[in-house]
Amino acid sequence: MQRIRTDLLVIGAGSGGLSVAAGAAQMGADVVLLERHKMGGDCLNYGCVPSKALIQTARVAHAMRGAAQYGIAAVAPQVDYAAAKDHVAGVIAEIAPIDSQERFEGLGVRVLRESGRFVSPTEVAAGDHRITARRVVLATGSSPLVPPIEGLDEVPYLTNESLWDLRELPGHLIVIGGGPIGMEMAQAHRRLGSEVTVIEGAKALGKDDPELAQIALEAVRGEGVEIIEGAQATRVGGSAGAVTVETSDGRTVAGTHLLVAVGRRANTADLDLEAAGIETTRTGIKVDAGLRTTNRRVYAIGDVAGGLQFTHVANYHAGLVVRSALFGLPARASTRILPWVTYIEPELAHVGLTEAQAKKELGMGVEVARFDYAHNDRAQAERHTRGMIKVVIHRGRPVGASIVGHQAGEHINFWAYALASKARMRDVSSMVSPYPTYGELNKRVAGAYFSPKLFESSAVKRVVGLIQRWLP
Repeated sequence: MQRIRTDLLVIGAGSGGLSVAAGAAQMGADVVLLERHKMGGDCLNYGCVPSKALIQTARVAHAMRGAAQYGIAAVAPQVDYAAAKDHVAGVIAEIAPIDSQERFEGLGVRVLRESGRFVSPTEVAAGDHRITARRVVLATGSSPLVPPIEGLDEVPYLTNESLWDLRELPGHLIVIGGGPIGMEMAQAHRRLGSEVTVIEGAKALGKDDPELAQIALEAVRGEGVEIIEGAQATRVGGSAGAVTVETSDGRTVAGTHLLVAVGRRANTADLDLEAAGIETTRTGIKVDAGLRTTNRRVYAIGDVAGGLQFTHVANYHAGLVVRSALFGLPARASTRILPWVTYIEPELAHVGLTEAQAKKELGMGVEVARFDYAHNDRAQAERHTRGMIKVVIHRGRPVGASIVGHQAGEHINFWAYALASKARMRDVSSMVSPYPTYGELNKRVAGAYFSPKLFESSAVKRVVGLIQRWLP
């Protein structure tokens, strides 16, 4: 048994854990990093990176079919699904060195390819090592949640992890789950040539603003994806290549492949948290506003902390923990400034409070401004007119924004900054945006907010009239 004493022990080499390890080591801390599986975690190997690579392939195929609107002959793409997966693997391979063990060892991090488990409130066992650290950061992420559906354990099914091993295009892909992962993969596979049916027990894209989610879902349905809402999958049957799913409303859906995408569960099972006095919740590890667990020496970040499950959230958490663990400075995580994006087309993006949340939490003084993509000249020029930006305002400040439309994920950055910097709508309206750009949407929605106050106000008209009489 080899004993190690260190300043900081990080368990999990996904995005959050790597950010903590890199930052702490470069600032002079002694850091040990444990990873039992792949460096880079879910995001690099199974999540954000491969999914966006496949979505881009599907987007190109879709553009070929729709080229006629630009005066170019439309063609039916010849999709090589195995080659598309090679493209995905190539993208992962290009990024992997940034997350590699060799790079982090070069930064001064001691990397052990072992799992870690607590043996006491102050010690972690990892293979033949016993590690004592001043501070521990749990960044073990999450795994696909597999629901207890009758017959599911007897039928081959895919998750967001095993999907990337598939080399043959599904003839008919059944997706259980209408959240971001389910809808992204549904549209991508439809564009690549599969028949696709999505089964969602509640509302598809139910965490987003319903007004904007409906616009996105209509677009996906318009491409031929069948979306069944309000129906639970109750039983699965069949065999490889011939799967059936029975639903709570009496339907039976038959397909060739099944993707289970109903959510994710925090990876806590192998940590022996009780030995460290660390409590859990239904969604993950219990943490306070500073991301400390019930063991004050231990932090939890990213998916395992039980909040929003996005890579950028894990990276945001990492910055707060480095501030707290290395410098002893106060750090407080806020969900109000955390954006998210669903990468279907049109994209669906959000930050802050939705209209319903704002009216419930803030009460009086909540206003909503909207502006359509169809009134943006760049959107007209490129035929991306389906979409809308919607901003929720309280006492002159934006408190939330939702966007559905072309590159919504890029445009939400502006509103994430506006919320983080506590900007006012007058600040947005004073911005000069180059013409013609999609970025004009942000200025124009501010104009939509101020227009009734300026152009429909009798008081403003009276003041202007008086001033005109006195001007030389």
